Amino acid sequence: MINSNVTTVKDFVILGLPGLDPVYYGPVSAVLFLTYLFILIGNIFILVFVGLERRLYKPTYLIFCHLSMNDLLFGTVTLPKIISRYWLDDKITSFGACFTQMYFVHSLGAINSFILMIMAFDRFIAVLFPLKYPILITNTNISLACGLLWIGTFLWMIAIVFHALTLPYCTSNIVQCYCDHISITNLACGGNVRYVQTLAVGIAMLTLLLPLFFIFFSYISIFAVVLKMQNNDGRYKTLSTCTPQLLISGLYYLPRCFVYLAHAIGFAFSVDIRILMILLYSLLPCAVNPFIYCFKTKDIKDILMKRMNNAKVGIK
Repeated sequence: MINSNVTTVKDFVILGLPGLDPVYYGPVSAVLFLTYLFILIGNIFILVFVGLERRLYKPTYLIFCHLSMNDLLFGTVTLPKIISRYWLDDKITSFGACFTQMYFVHSLGAINSFILMIMAFDRFIAVLFPLKYPILITNTNISLACGLLWIGTFLWMIAIVFHALTLPYCTSNIVQCYCDHISITNLACGGNVRYVQTLAVGIAMLTLLLPLFFIFFSYISIFAVVLKMQNNDGRYKTLSTCTPQLLISGLYYLPRCFVYLAHAIGFAFSVDIRILMILLYSLLPCAVNPFIYCFKTKDIKDILMKRMNNAKVGIK
């Protein structure tokens, strides 16, 4: 239970970029708002387009839909409050709202990692075991796997957040750009803070590194198969089917790995740079992924081009 006699923090203050001149609040809020619009429009387009186009009722595009839903929710959970911080000078978020945001930020982050792992598994089976692909990778199996993933992650993240709620909060109430576990528990007092943080970081590393290792193993295995192919057309076709997944996974993992490695070797960033990097690696994939689906996925690109050509003919 929360020790209400010790917890004195009633709300939290969103710091944002501490070195930013108020003159630039308007342009910054406009950029963030446009980013949110890109996330909304792009991911809703993918969900509607795949839902209406029966030729895309395939496991690969079903996985894309789950990732789009995750990106849409993550942008909605994080960006509106940051936008209001600069647009309306609304710095305050309530205690309950902050922990609710923490819950969804970490749940959706873990779900993203595991969806990328399922995506890599899809390509791994398609390239290394093509005859078993229609049996193992079906719409039903992918729906079941993704459904269990969403439900399981949301359930176990409840325990992580409630564990953080057992700490008393009686010091500072300043958070950087949104409420995450480390930022909030750093504001806690009491002897159990280190234990709560260590447990949460261990689980976070598991949800980040386990999918990453499998993704790395999958694509190394795929490249090994591709290099053995004698037919150049076969090589190109195989690699082209993996390109969207590689770009999406790289966009998600590489910036995070850079930040973690920089921290591990003792390279320090200024507060402003650190916050910018957090926003970049958190929100850029959500905005860019729909464009990768459209321009790097052959089926979606072909259908879009066909519809555009038909529209041009209709106008003429």
